[in-house]
Amino acid sequence: MRRLPAALAGAATAGIAERGLRRWSPPHPRWRRRNFRDREVTLAGGPALAAGAAIGALASGIAGGVPGPALAAFAGAVLGAYDDLYGDEHARGLAGHVGALRQRRVTTGLVKLAGLTATGAAVSAVDGRRGRQLILDTALIAGTANLVNLLDLRPGRALKVLACAAGVASVARGPAGSASAGLAGAAVAVLPSDLAERVMIGDCGANAAGATLGACLAVGANTVVKWAALGLVVALTLGSERVSFTDVIAGTPWLRRLDEWGRRP
Repeated sequence: MRRLPAALAGAATAGIAERGLRRWSPPHPRWRRRNFRDREVTLAGGPALAAGAAIGALASGIAGGVPGPALAAFAGAVLGAYDDLYGDEHARGLAGHVGALRQRRVTTGLVKLAGLTATGAAVSAVDGRRGRQLILDTALIAGTANLVNLLDLRPGRALKVLACAAGVASVARGPAGSASAGLAGAAVAVLPSDLAERVMIGDCGANAAGATLGACLAVGANTVVKWAALGLVVALTLGSERVSFTDVIAGTPWLRRLDEWGRRP
């Protein structure tokens, strides 16, 4: 049973990193953001969450070459940080990026999506997947990384979903379950500062954590579960192009209560 050590490793790494990064914030002006309440916050939550996810995955003892979830966490963090620091804020959502491409303009979001797809393929190949299974795992990893980013519109929202989803995934047998526990621990450790509006996880944290969750599912779940998970990811992603997650949550009392739990009034 490596779930508890992995969860503790993920939580300790993320918590220490988050406090350290808040104290010694980089001078880059884009390291800080205005949130939905126009409060200035730091992006320290992103690298901290990514570090916790990666260390939690490594602590799970996944063998066989490069550990898939740890690789996903690292690549997702790098690609997300690139979008955080140099992103095109004029293109929003998949439709926005596709529209920019039609105008022969390649956005950082499209570069990131291509990178996440390549990451998913690499993780799948490392795990020995070929053919249809490789395509399925690639889509699951890249799609989950993108979906978590779409959820990160209010303090704590994405981290709550991550903690719950990773907690459920941790029941899987073997190292994938332990890596999911490490991700859950990292999400819980960063959650208080995110809810208090001291930090944001940004694209760096959302993409890293989402890719890690997708990689854990790719490594540890059976084909039926993976197809079901991918179907949910695709449905929510396409739905976000037409309706606002925030509006749906605000209009659903039990979702609103969960979403607002722990958040500053």
